Amino acid sequence: MELNHALVERGWRRFGKYYSRPQCPNCNQCLNLRIDAQNYHFGKSAKKAFKKAEGISYVIQNPTLSTEHLNLYDKYHRHMQIKRGWQYHFLKPQSYHELYVSGANTFGKEVLYFYYDKLIGVDLIDFVDNGISSIYFYYDPDFEKYSLGRLSIYEQIRLAKEYGLEWIYLGYYVEGCQSLQYKAHYTPYQLLQGAPALDEDAIWL
Repeated sequence: MELNHALVERGWRRFGKYYSRPQCPNCNQCLNLRIDAQNYHFGKSAKKAFKKAEGISYVIQNPTLSTEHLNLYDKYHRHMQIKRGWQYHFLKPQSYHELYVSGANTFGKEVLYFYYDKLIGVDLIDFVDNGISSIYFYYDPDFEKYSLGRLSIYEQIRLAKEYGLEWIYLGYYVEGCQSLQYKAHYTPYQLLQGAPALDEDAIWL
């Protein structure tokens, strides 16, 4: 857990047993962003999302793999192919396991969102020493009216507040990128300065 925290704090992202971060020559558009959870104020948008989600429940558990997971993952990505022009790839069970189940150790969790008994969202997260690292979220597009993407972040912030954790590590923010620019809406936030090595301090401003 200590190494995972050190890497996340320095801008690395975990998928399965592997960590990565952008290393593009002469480009620094990918900025690491973390939300100041303890100072975040739930405004009208959050309260509206919570109210709409009154019929939705969730459980937190170790990451798992099921037919429900795979079908929901596939449905979400087919939807995003049409909505955002994402390139669609069918994900085999082994690949899903390698990306989202393996490497979780004691810190990796999944938050399962249910509408009654129906699985409608899966949020993959890591608990680190001072916060929550948001890895990936996918949901049933038939329930898009519930603003599940925003709800998942609000619930992460609520969890952080409850457990006294300071930060929500949201990963990469790129100004002008439709799929990533939403992250800057959650204020206050900080951005990681540069790409520090493990023996260097991580400076967030």
